[in-house]
Amino acid sequence: MRRLWTPAWIARHVAMVVLTVGFLGLGWWQVSRAAAGNSLSWGYAVEWPIFAGFVVYVWWREVKLARRRAVDADAPPVNADTDSEIAPEVAGSRPTVRRPVRVARTPVGGDAVEDTDLAAYNHYLSWLNANPGARPGDYPG
Repeated sequence: MRRLWTPAWIARHVAMVVLTVGFLGLGWWQVSRAAAGNSLSWGYAVEWPIFAGFVVYVWWREVKLARRRAVDADAPPVNADTDSEIAPEVAGSRPTVRRPVRVARTPVGGDAVEDTDLAAYNHYLSWLNANPGARPGDYPG
């Protein structure tokens, strides 16, 4: 695949190889230290190959993701509602909202119960809006 041989991807490939070889080398070094009598090195001898495996896993996942993006970019866009291809001139346009969200501004029930605390708070907010330099202690209510 040509997209995996850009300069950025070459750097990723080289970094993966260098890190994997380095981590496996450090694991071998810890095995030799553990064989010489350092019992703590047995834990490190197990950790370094796990780190190398993690590097390979992340690299492989990124390669798969790049290949999937390349396939998706080459495929014509599909309309999700009708499962048909979208015309090329429409493919680059912004999507439209198909189902608007409707919000009722009035209570659903016919009789609205007046909340005195809410009314007082709204009056306080309108006073603060009318007096931008005022402090809360200046409120006359």
